[in-house]
Amino acid sequence: MTYRNGTFVVDTRESRIAQVIGGAGQRVQLRRPGGGLEWEVPASVLRLATREEREAAGLWPTGPRPLLGCEECADLEAAWRQAVAGEDEVKAGDALVALRRHRRTSHLLAEER
Repeated sequence: MTYRNGTFVVDTRESRIAQVIGGAGQRVQLRRPGGGLEWEVPASVLRLATREEREAAGLWPTGPRPLLGCEECADLEAAWRQAVAGEDEVKAGDALVALRRHRRTSHLLAEER
């Protein structure tokens, strides 16, 4: 199986979640979420990370979408939906990144404090 760059996978040899950053042939380059040292593994030892594993690693908030009571979440979600409806892939991508960044910094990291 081949994995796209940015996909979150689990290195089954050590049960470590990682993000695909590249690959050639049957070898895949990985990095821990948030950065760190890179390593390379055979594609055969990888599997897709489950939603629960991604949430446990702090990669996506566990609350409802958009987070209730957060006006900025609602505004960013609306901007993303508008860009998707307008079929502007660049704006849609930028809006999705902004939404995820806000949720991670304002909600996930705030919960840890």
